[in-house]
Amino acid sequence: MADHVSSTGDPAPGDPAPGDSAGDDAGFYSKGPLRLRGSQVPETTTDQSLLDSRGPSDWTHEDPWRVLRIQAEFVEGFDSLAKIGPAVSIFGSARLSPDTPEYQDAREISRRISARGNAIITGGGPGIMEAGNLGAGEAGGASIGLGIELPFESGLNGHVELGVNFRYFFVRKTMFLKYSRGFVVMPGGFGTLDELFEAFTMVQTGKVTSFPIVLFGTAFWQGLIDWMTTTMLASGTISDRDMNLFTLTDDIDEVVDIIGTAIEGEQQ
Repeated sequence: MADHVSSTGDPAPGDPAPGDSAGDDAGFYSKGPLRLRGSQVPETTTDQSLLDSRGPSDWTHEDPWRVLRIQAEFVEGFDSLAKIGPAVSIFGSARLSPDTPEYQDAREISRRISARGNAIITGGGPGIMEAGNLGAGEAGGASIGLGIELPFESGLNGHVELGVNFRYFFVRKTMFLKYSRGFVVMPGGFGTLDELFEAFTMVQTGKVTSFPIVLFGTAFWQGLIDWMTTTMLASGTISDRDMNLFTLTDDIDEVVDIIGTAIEGEQQ
């Protein structure tokens, strides 16, 4: 199937994202445990169907059945990840290719964290996610990818050893939070920000504890931190304590030390 792009510049459903090294999954569209291609690729994602409130009221009869599918995704995720041991999630853009400094930094961070006995969990896609899985594999650690059904990405990158594909974002997010002992957040887009603020919220509200969050890349993240300080903190919508929920750094040694010390402290 020839590659083509939509009017927005994103790959069309069923086509691999630019730079995607999905291995045997290349060219396939992932829909939960299914791999689809060509005419079998759906026009909408499962999440979109669940959340779309337009149209007739037939959805009132379909949603109870969706609960069973959602339950099955939770069971599959819990069963697949229960024995991975301590793990760290690496987040970042799918659009940063191997020739970027961010990709190489993510690869080295993952390699060194994994060398300390920790599994690496990513979203399973290209870019920073691929770098995280590659680094884990180079250190001989567990390389895990939690994929998601999206209209413009297909399959897991070729460095994932344990991969789980999800239909629903909220199930996937639960797996990241449940099985990760810390987050390393590289430069990224909306998806990265979504995961970052999800982590902030869970730590702030005490839903997860002893959970280090490290933002890597001062030049990229400083503007956001400045806005949080001058706008959110200044207006009283967050507290001084909230600004201590994370560490901002450009130092790989510091990242590895923060994450490793936190996890090893829990194990003592």
